[in-house]
Amino acid sequence: MESLSRFFWFCSGVHQQTLQKYPTEHQKYVGIGATIFFTALFAALSGGYAMYFVFKGDSFAVLFALFFGIIWGLAIFNMDRYIVSSINKSGSAFKQTIQALPRILLAVMIGLVISRPLELKIFDKEIRERLKVSYLNNQRAKIDTLNKTFQKKYELEFRQLQQNSALQDSLTSGIQQDRKKLNFEVFGTKTQETSGQMGYGPYAKRKEAELQQRQRELDSVQSAVQKLQGFMDDRKQFDGMRTEKLFTGKELDSLASIAGFADRNWALGRLSFNTDGTKDENTALAVTFIGLLFIFFECLPVFVKLMSATGPYDKAIKNLEDSQVHESNKKREFEIAVTDGVQDTKIASVTAQKKQFWNEYPAK
Repeated sequence: MESLSRFFWFCSGVHQQTLQKYPTEHQKYVGIGATIFFTALFAALSGGYAMYFVFKGDSFAVLFALFFGIIWGLAIFNMDRYIVSSINKSGSAFKQTIQALPRILLAVMIGLVISRPLELKIFDKEIRERLKVSYLNNQRAKIDTLNKTFQKKYELEFRQLQQNSALQDSLTSGIQQDRKKLNFEVFGTKTQETSGQMGYGPYAKRKEAELQQRQRELDSVQSAVQKLQGFMDDRKQFDGMRTEKLFTGKELDSLASIAGFADRNWALGRLSFNTDGTKDENTALAVTFIGLLFIFFECLPVFVKLMSATGPYDKAIKNLEDSQVHESNKKREFEIAVTDGVQDTKIASVTAQKKQFWNEYPAK
């Protein structure tokens, strides 16, 4: 426990030789140091996780993540340690707050940077589902855009195909009706358009000739429709429209699993909204509170230092700093005095030499 306490003292940035003289202050700085240490640990995990997604798929992704996580954690540890240790407890509460305000803003920025990758991991399942919806909508929009472009490009051919298809449907329906009338005439079924006499008479022959003529027209129209459809199919193949299809469930799972950091970060931001664009209050609150939790955790060492009363250790450090400043000033004054004395001695020596010269060689 003593070694662990000394380690946390080191994390808090205290002067351990001075702190050892005041046992009542030990636990306070153990708590501050532990908070700084675990903040740096979360930062290392966050940075490593973010770097893992940057190099995901690479054989050295884990090594890169470990290396960057350690470097990032040490950097955050060093900044937090400096922020806490640089707060001067000798001033008033207002002065301490003003002094700590830039450090709190820096801590907030660090908390935002730390929290984002961890939020990506916490909401991993929801992010995957949102990415699937996004990929599917994007693919559908892409296919719709291609279809609109294709239809605009071959507008004349599409119009001819629609007209021929409508004529084909009309001729098919008319032939079916004429064949039905011909059967009624042959079998003697009495209607407004048949004679009611059984047998293959002149009326039946005329109907059959009309039916054959319409059939020839239908064959000609069907041939034109088939040619146009073949042409359109070839154009679709040439323009790459045959290869564009909606993603299957398996393909969506694969795309979501290899999504990069930017896509996942976008999806995390969109979790606060439903797919129809309305606000999802529950998810938005969850994401916000988790982010605020990490920000508060990052600011906690500064708040603890501000909220703690001025203890004997703080007064001892203030006295030690004052004595060091006083000793430094005295040393500086002594150095200046010595320098001035040496200069005065040199001046006196030169003056004596001049007097001796003029005494030996008086001016003529």
